[in-house]
Amino acid sequence: MAGRVIFHVDLNSFFASAEILKNSALEGQPVVVAGLHRRSVVSTASYEARKYGVNSAMPLMMALEKCPDLVVVQGDYSWYEELSKRFFQYLRKFTPFVEPASIDEAYMDVTEVIKKYKRPMDLAWILQKGIYEDLKLPCSIGVAPNKFLAKMASDMRKPMGITILRKQEIVKKLWPLPIGDLWGIGKKSVSILEANGISTIGDFANPDNESKILTLLGKHAYTSIQNARGNGNSALSYNSSVQSISQSTTLDSDVSDYDEIKTVFYRLAKSLSRRAKEDHIKGSLISVSIRYFDFTNMVRSQTIHEYTNEESILMETAMLLFDKHYNGLPIRHLGISLGSLYSADKTIDQMSIFQEESEDTNSIHKVLEELNKLMPDAHLICAAQASAKKDEK
Repeated sequence: MAGRVIFHVDLNSFFASAEILKNSALEGQPVVVAGLHRRSVVSTASYEARKYGVNSAMPLMMALEKCPDLVVVQGDYSWYEELSKRFFQYLRKFTPFVEPASIDEAYMDVTEVIKKYKRPMDLAWILQKGIYEDLKLPCSIGVAPNKFLAKMASDMRKPMGITILRKQEIVKKLWPLPIGDLWGIGKKSVSILEANGISTIGDFANPDNESKILTLLGKHAYTSIQNARGNGNSALSYNSSVQSISQSTTLDSDVSDYDEIKTVFYRLAKSLSRRAKEDHIKGSLISVSIRYFDFTNMVRSQTIHEYTNEESILMETAMLLFDKHYNGLPIRHLGISLGSLYSADKTIDQMSIFQEESEDTNSIHKVLEELNKLMPDAHLICAAQASAKKDEK
């Protein structure tokens, strides 16, 4: 398969940016989106608020202690959904190959479209500028040969950053980062890894630690190990008609007990699997939705490497997403959905646009070469190539 160019486009402080867009008087002020009662938590903090140490998932009372001048705005989720819709429509003006990752972030396969630009990075700059000028929303863009590296790259410079992360650069840029920064690893797993001497992403990627990590975290950790080595998936999942099927429940009372939450997810996964099998449907995009006691919402998704409707895979992926993103607060509503669907009777989604390559691979290589010239780290290439060969063995 020829090399690909993947963008990860991430709207910066989306909820806070949306509120500032609605009320310009908030611009430049420390703003948080949160519920308006004592037990509320911060859903999103503007960058002005973050300068005071205010972050998402922080109890509102603590945030107010850190920043007495904090402006608290109750979330307007219908407004956020409208802006999100405009965001995805804007991205699709450049390419149909867009995979939503959540309400405020997306992956784009720009392998073909980027060849139309004189300088490869012009597309990223034009995209970022257009989103800001047309939608009034700041964003960061990660550019990489696969989805995982693009996601990690977009987090490296915020707000309004554009970062290239080539596989040759992971030794210098990625591996020194703390293990808690590795996308896909939950807080509980981080504690386990750190207690066993795995403190950086480089430690996690080290072949000498592979057996230990798999023993500690289970076989599902192998995908994360490969991601840390730069060997992530570049195939996008995107829908052309039916979006997804889902199963959700509103709980009788707010729940924060982990075992009870896990039981609910098990029941949801079982029901969703049964429905999918009855309809002869499989999917490759698994999402979880959480509504907290203060009515703040969170949706997170994970693309898996094969189409499935198996209860065990739905459950495992849902819990991985939950462990990574749960903030420990009481929950009133949970859901699981299965997207990027196809059925035995009718193809609902293009299963893989990358299985049969017909493009001019020489042109793609030229683009990648131009990207490489922008950030040359020649002294790292030999080390990265040697590491990659060792990984293959």
